[in-house]
Amino acid sequence: MANTSINPFETAKQQVDIVAELIGINDGVREVLKHPKRELAVNFPVRMDDGSYRVYTGYRVQYNMARGPTKGGVRYHPQVTLDEVRALAAWMTWKCAVVDIPYGGAKGGVVCDPKHMSREELERLTRRYASEIAPIIGPEMDIPAPDVYTDSQTMAWIMDTYSMLKGYSVPGVVTGKPISLGGSEGRGEATGRGCAYVIREAAKDLGLKVKGAPVAIQGFGNAGSVAANILNDEQGAKIVAVSDSKGGIYKADGLNPHTVEEHKAKTGSVVGFPGAKSISNDEVLEAKADILVPAALENQITKKNADKIQAKIVAEAANGPTLPEADAILFEKKVTVLPDVLANAGGVTVSYFEWAQDIQGYFWALDEVNTRLERTMVRSYNAVHKVATERKVHNRTAAYVVAIQRVVDAIKIRGIYP
Repeated sequence: MANTSINPFETAKQQVDIVAELIGINDGVREVLKHPKRELAVNFPVRMDDGSYRVYTGYRVQYNMARGPTKGGVRYHPQVTLDEVRALAAWMTWKCAVVDIPYGGAKGGVVCDPKHMSREELERLTRRYASEIAPIIGPEMDIPAPDVYTDSQTMAWIMDTYSMLKGYSVPGVVTGKPISLGGSEGRGEATGRGCAYVIREAAKDLGLKVKGAPVAIQGFGNAGSVAANILNDEQGAKIVAVSDSKGGIYKADGLNPHTVEEHKAKTGSVVGFPGAKSISNDEVLEAKADILVPAALENQITKKNADKIQAKIVAEAANGPTLPEADAILFEKKVTVLPDVLANAGGVTVSYFEWAQDIQGYFWALDEVNTRLERTMVRSYNAVHKVATERKVHNRTAAYVVAIQRVVDAIKIRGIYP
């Protein structure tokens, strides 16, 4: 679903320039903010089930360490590029800063098609990739996590591989692990839950009732489905449209997201759900809804379709779904955009909680995790909303002002070594 003709790293650098002009960052610091600290590209062989060998390319980019060790997911996708990984690492830097957790940003990726690989092939690929990047990861340096087409099992393989290389168990090397290996309660639903919390807060400021409000969700994966469930179950919203990579469905009087999940689990897609109208992913974005949650891949909302969006709130559960020129159009239309660095930061927030629990060897109950997550997301939304209101800018710029200022402060206080 990604629009691969647009370089996401150029988008990420444009966003830095916008904020640098706004808050007066000097040219030297601006250059630091527009360059990753460290990049590793690896090419490694994997034995396939038929006995043949195939060479895969993987990346790990550590963007900025001024505020602490870097943090970020690993994605498996045939369209992974170095510039995409750079952009995602940059966005992770700002995401960690906007929710004020002591991390910098990183990202990893392997160019592969996991849909056409067996579990055994994925395990061998994961372990070899983990061994290749092992010199630059660790609980005090860089902590990977799940992302597109990776999951808790992937993290377990990385954790085990790294631990075997060290000679002792190191649960804090990754987050998003199974509970039995030091994972945190609430981590699986944290991105969608955090998104639902900021939607609730934004709706309050707009005077919009979430209860009964129609919601469209592009991308019914982990983040999108959890956001749908929480908006439906806990806030009383009406889910009218959802989609995945194969297409979308629409039902004006509302879909039961749990039943849609069951249908997708059985058939592999939301398409064909009984009683719903089939629509395209583009039509999901343009559906008649008060709240739109883009939860698929980047570059979905552009200058071509931004004017067709009917939602009053656009909450970015995906990374980078809205291009800068689309931001301007939505702002002009008075659409409240809750940017990715805020709206989907629940995942990295609970990843931080998981890491903190691993380091302490002391684990929290689910209600404590969710209470801490809610507190963090509400505080972060309020900080962004305050800047947006005072400076009369849209929320993405406000979030970047909050985040980049925190990173700049850390860079300046630490100084440039030597």
